[in-house]
Amino acid sequence: MLSEYRAIYEGGQGEIVEKKSRFIATVKEIESEEDALEFIENTKKKYWDARHNCFAYVLGERHETARFSDDGEPGGTAGKPMLDVLLGEDIHNAAVVVTRYFGGTLLGTGGLVRAYSGAVKEGLANSTVITKTAGVHLYIETDYTGLGKIQYILGEQKIAIMDSVYTDKVELTAMVPTENLGKIKSDLIEGTNARAVLTEGDACYFAEIEGEVVIFEK
Repeated sequence: MLSEYRAIYEGGQGEIVEKKSRFIATVKEIESEEDALEFIENTKKKYWDARHNCFAYVLGERHETARFSDDGEPGGTAGKPMLDVLLGEDIHNAAVVVTRYFGGTLLGTGGLVRAYSGAVKEGLANSTVITKTAGVHLYIETDYTGLGKIQYILGEQKIAIMDSVYTDKVELTAMVPTENLGKIKSDLIEGTNARAVLTEGDACYFAEIEGEVVIFEK
C-alpha cells in the first residue's frame, strides 16, 4: 500500500489547436482495464468522424499496467507521448483519449508529439487531480478532562476529526495517515497520561477535497 498517490477525482476535457488541427483530450478515472476499454470505445463512438482517437492508460500502485495506441498516427508520435505525460505527472488509474480532427496541414513528428502531449496536459489541467493518502480510522475514547489536550494534539498535527459523540464520555473518530500513526498514538497516550483508549479501525485512502475529507477504499 503506497503512502500516497495522485489520481483523478473528476475527469475533464482540454483542447488545443495546432495548424488548424484540433486535439481534444478526454480524461477519466478507471479501476480496471475493462473500464479503460469501455471509456475508449465510448469516446471513439462520440467522435466517430475524427481522423484519430489515440489513447493511453495506466493502472496499479506502481503503474503495473500501461497501454497506449497511436490509432494510425506515425509510430511513437501520439500514444507513447500521452502515456509519458501520465507517468511524468505520476497519475494512477487513469485513461485519456486524444481526438484529432485533421486541419489539412502535416505537423511532422515533433509537432505531433508536442500536440498530443500538450492536449493531455490541458486535459489534466481541466480535471480534478487529488493526492490520496494511506490512512487508518483511529477511534479515541476519553473523559472530558482529556478532550482539550486531544483536540490540541490532533489540531497541531492537522489530523481530521471525522465524527464525535458526547455522552458521559467523549468518542472521537480521527483519520490518521498511516505513516504518522505511531507518533500520533504515542502523543495521545502521553498527553492524556494514558487515560485515552485508542482503537485502530480499517485502513483506507483519504483526500481533502474542497475542505472536506473524503474516504476511498483504494
